[in-house]
Amino acid sequence: MGMTLAERILAKAAGREQVTAGEFVVADIDLALLHDIFAAQVFDLLRDVGVGRLFDPTRTVVVIDHLVPAPSVEAASVHQRIREHVSRLGITTFYDAGEGICHQLLPERGHVRPGMLIVGTDSHTTTYGALGAGGTGIGTSEMVYALATGRLWFRVPETIRFELTGDLLPAVSWKDVILYLAGRFGADAAQYRAMEFGG
Repeated sequence: MGMTLAERILAKAAGREQVTAGEFVVADIDLALLHDIFAAQVFDLLRDVGVGRLFDPTRTVVVIDHLVPAPSVEAASVHQRIREHVSRLGITTFYDAGEGICHQLLPERGHVRPGMLIVGTDSHTTTYGALGAGGTGIGTSEMVYALATGRLWFRVPETIRFELTGDLLPAVSWKDVILYLAGRFGADAAQYRAMEFGG
């Protein structure tokens, strides 16, 4: 049997012919996403450990979208620190407050493409799988390492495959199908697993 999409993405990123579920690999990341909840902390940590340059500033996207408008002076100060770090590090893709939500901006502006391996400081980074990309949320220390080196370790996920047959009724959308599956199998049924859909 051939590799799943998740296995193909990780094999390519790891420079390997093949990988299997459960295996650990070190892979090159194609894109790193940070938003305003964690970006300042990540950039401060980079500075504190002596990293003055990112592995590739053109493959880093920063979005201020969670605390918009800034609900406090402290949040506004964090936004300003992020802007200063973005400038200092030469990050070329920065979406400031009011420009949109990260997980809509990245696909709409062409940052997410099939086959890419994307890491982000947000659990919803996994939604890029709907576009044929591999995406996963990571913590601040992992992001520091990823931004410094362009690489990260991953466990190749087991894949759950759904074969869907038949036609949708006129009032039913694919979102309804996903909500049904989540209700039937539970929100954590695919935790640290990939899901593929066919039929």
